[in-house]
Amino acid sequence: MPQILIVDDDPVQRRLLETAVTRLGLAARTAPGGGPALDLLLSPKAGGISLVLLDLIMPDVGGIDVLTKLRAVNAELPVIVLTAKGGIDSAVEAMRAGATDFLVKPASPERIRVSIQNALKLGVLSGEVTRLRKKQENRLAFDDLIAKSAPMRQVIRLGQRAAQSNIPILIEGESGVGKELIARAIQGSSDRAGRPFVTVNCGAIPDNLVESILFGHEKGSFTGATDKHLGKFQEADGGTLFLDEVGELKLDMQVKLLRALQEGEIDPVGAKRSVKVDVRIISATNADLAEKTRDGQFREDLYYRLNVFPVAIPPLRERREDVPAMTQYFVTRFASEENKPVAGLTPEAMKLLESYSWPGNVRQLENTIFRAVVLCDADALDVADFPQIAAAMGVTAHERKSAAAAAPAQNAWSQKESAPKAVTPYGLLTTDIAGHMRKLEEIESEIIRIAIARYDGRMSEVARRLGIGRSTLYRKLKELGLDHGEAAEDDARMTEPKAAAGG
Repeated sequence: MPQILIVDDDPVQRRLLETAVTRLGLAARTAPGGGPALDLLLSPKAGGISLVLLDLIMPDVGGIDVLTKLRAVNAELPVIVLTAKGGIDSAVEAMRAGATDFLVKPASPERIRVSIQNALKLGVLSGEVTRLRKKQENRLAFDDLIAKSAPMRQVIRLGQRAAQSNIPILIEGESGVGKELIARAIQGSSDRAGRPFVTVNCGAIPDNLVESILFGHEKGSFTGATDKHLGKFQEADGGTLFLDEVGELKLDMQVKLLRALQEGEIDPVGAKRSVKVDVRIISATNADLAEKTRDGQFREDLYYRLNVFPVAIPPLRERREDVPAMTQYFVTRFASEENKPVAGLTPEAMKLLESYSWPGNVRQLENTIFRAVVLCDADALDVADFPQIAAAMGVTAHERKSAAAAAPAQNAWSQKESAPKAVTPYGLLTTDIAGHMRKLEEIESEIIRIAIARYDGRMSEVARRLGIGRSTLYRKLKELGLDHGEAAEDDARMTEPKAAAGG
């Protein structure tokens, strides 16, 4: 959640501004003057502050002096200047000193809201432009990542160590945890920063093109080779080659990859001589390569060649401390891109997202926030904006409606008529992230999962609530490939005493 620093020597003004900030779903911090504000802004604790509301006239250190000293060390932090003595000269002076906006007291809550939202969007877009520029220039560093939890701090420490040499790295982790970002940060923190970073998804290349794509080919070397083609190894010469899903490579290509790594040279298809390459290899996999090696699906010698320096990225459910910061980043970014008024989340919505297990990891979180921002017209996302997550967590329709009604502004769901439309809490179960209809089998499977979770695996109750027989429910579980053995056992244990009592 973004923290807004309110700097004003008037305690009444501080309380009014604090109320306006918290109503937007943002966190507020206060400083009673320019001196305390500078002590905070120039300290390591300033990292969590996303915006400053700064009074212009203060007895200890004036707003212009605070702004000037702040800009000397932080040129991007948004600052909104407020003053009771508004004038063109004051506004010009503040803007020249680096202010993002200028407000005259008493400013209306709506004007403050719009100014804060615009300033936050500007700050995020500026940071995003910087991050994208670094990514394009292959200079993305660990400081550019959102990773404050203890497990991720350990990953970053390992990555920083690995960046100091050309040691081969194997990044392990579930799909969507951010393996490529860690690989890019390793490159951006090494002496190869700014050099080529070439990504290859080994599982997405057709088998008959793997060799050509990796090592290149000469003109006329096979049917359709009308031109000479440089492979990914040569494209990455002097930089880093990122082999994503390396466990998907076929055994014959594993042999050729091993030779390229051992000898530092490749053999383009149809070439008469080998080509020397200087490439740093970073591999990634969401599979258990050690198990694949034991099963004979992955060469043991290649495994040990790639797994010199393993880095395991924990799933998002094991680093929930990162969820609030990631969520706010995605909210502000998508609100800016979609021109939406959303500034944050209600405490109830944030608690819901922190409690969810996120099987799709960061990628799922990003897409979930994207959908919520697109559909929301309020200032803050509420529980009702995450119907699928709420349903999976067992939050009832009544609880979601109550949360929506308690919000300061009505969201998209609470604006709909409360007629007997079954779509109110569960409507988004029928559509995918792009807004297209989902397959009937997917919807049926998800509803059954939700019902089983909602009624704690009591299959008789699940069947009764779904309006089907128990035998039909078990048949559907089998057809949909859902694991129901444990639930069936629990159900049997719960029904046995009743049967005995009835007999």
